[in-house]
Formats: sequence, C-alpha cells, structure tokens
Amino acid sequence: MSGAFRGAGRVFDLSLGQLLWSRRTIFMALVLAVPVIIALVERLLTVGGITAMRVNDVRVGGATIFGLIIWLCLRVVVPILGVFYGTALIADEVDDKTITYLFTRPVRRAAVLLGKYLAYLVCTGLVVLPAIVIVYFLAVPFREVPGTFGALAIDVGLLALGLAAYGAVFALVGAVMPRPAVVGLVFAFGWEQAAMLMPGYLSRLTIAYYLQALVPHAIPSQEGVAALLQALIGEVPSPVTCVAALLITTTLALALGCRVVERREYVLEQ
Repeated sequence: MSGAFRGAGRVFDLSLGQLLWSRRTIFMALVLAVPVIIALVERLLTVGGITAMRVNDVRVGGATIFGLIIWLCLRVVVPILGVFYGTALIADEVDDKTITYLFTRPVRRAAVLLGKYLAYLVCTGLVVLPAIVIVYFLAVPFREVPGTFGALAIDVGLLALGLAAYGAVFALVGAVMPRPAVVGLVFAFGWEQAAMLMPGYLSRLTIAYYLQALVPHAIPSQEGVAALLQALIGEVPSPVTCVAALLITTTLALALGCRVVERREYVLEQ
C-alpha cells in the first residue's frame, strides 16, 4: 500500500504541471471568468447607486447573489470540470497512445489513476477556489464580511466536495468506456437534470441532489429565493447525510476506477 502511494506521488508530480498548462485549464479559467464578471458588474452597479437585482420588489443583497453564484457553480461549472478533467485522466493517455509508457514505470497501475486524480484536485482547486474568493469579496459588501465569512468557508468546502465527487465518478467512466466525455455530459446534464425533476427516490442517485441540498445555507429565505430552491430539491437530507453520501461516492468510484485500471488490458488503435 505504501508503495502505491509513493508511486501515486511520482505520477502526481509528473501530471500536475501538464494539467496546469493544458488547454483544459485555459478553458476552466475562461468559464470561471463569467461569475467574476457578474460579481464585478454587480459591485459597480451598487457603487453607482443602482440596484442590480430584485425579487418581489425586495433588493437582493450581495450575500444572496454570492449564494446564487455558488449554486450555479455547483450545478454547472463543477460538473463540466469533472467531465472534462476526470474522463481524460486515463482516456487521454489511451488516445495519445502513451498509456503503455505509464504502465511500464515501476509503479502499480492503480497509482497512475490515483496520482493523476490528485493532480486534478490540486489543479482545479488552485484555479477554482481563488476565483470564488474573488467573487465573494466583489459581491459581498465589506460590512457584511464578518457575518458571512463562515458561509464562504462552507462554500469552498462544498466546491471541493463537488470537484472530488464528480472527478472520481468521471475518472471511473474514463477508465471503463470509450468516448467517456460524451457519457459524462449525458450523465451530468441529461440524467442528473431529469432525475432531479422526477418524483420518488431517483434524485438520490445523483451527485447534484446532495450538493444542492447543502447550498441554501447562504440564501436568506425572506428574499424569496430559498423557497424556489427548496421546491426544486424536495425533501432535504441532513448535512451529515449529504457529506457522507458524497464522500462514499468519491471513495467508491475511485476504488472501482483503480480496480478497473489494474485489471483491464488497454488495446491501442493503430
């Protein structure tokens, strides 16, 4: 086991630089520029004395706008990043015909996936989390920072949980299926969206259900937005249940992905 972790560390060192300077990271930075621009526009309008957003003729505060941005990030940005990074951890090596070079290194095959997954977490964390902090200080007035800073810490934790869960699930998809990006997009923006709208327990088979249930802590109910999110979620599980479900999903998907990589013979197309 210790050998596997040492091997994962070597693969992590090799992969992190590649991910940080990849086209995917440039794409990720462009996607994350959108909420930053939204928060900047809201701050400029507020400074100019213009109310940026109202719900039922009530002004929506900066903390609520930040909560909505976090909600949109969890529902859209995090799944996109999970798909395009997670599915590529093994699939890109197969497509580039470099998987055999990794497997001939003196490390276990599972260490390859584990090291690349850890590099994915660090890479996305280094780009996503600072952007969210910038959005927070743009959207939330300085006088509200002392009372809402704890919510920021929770939101950062939610984003990290979402990136970990989606990345692990899509790493498994990339290790098992051909054209995994297509499968990942169908899962994230087809199956999950449909399951969230269906009655019964199907929504509990999605990652979005548990992430979304944790979001409304930052949205004041008197401004009318929390009621809308509550209607979309339905019965809300407890925070402990949500966190446990996300951690179990992450661990199980990553373990299955490592098992697949250990046992599967990857046939490279000529």
